[in-house]
Amino acid sequence: MRSVSLMTANQNFSKLIKQVESGENFIITRRGLPVAKLTPHQLDKTADPDWVSAYERMMAHMDEGVSLAGLRVKREELYDR
Repeated sequence: MRSVSLMTANQNFSKLIKQVESGENFIITRRGLPVAKLTPHQLDKTADPDWVSAYERMMAHMDEGVSLAGLRVKREELYDR
């Protein structure tokens, strides 16, 4: 992740945005101290059907519980111990 001063970021904002669109990340600094991060926007993962399917499978496994040395433990029971 590259650092860029606030003044440089202001003067070259369009160029920075093009670089961010291609996947680069920037830390924007003021007087040498980080004040902001400029990163590509991440899409909402809940809109991805593959992610939703994997999440539902994981939750089903958690609801089934796991066997620990013959003792069946469910997710909710872990919080009670």
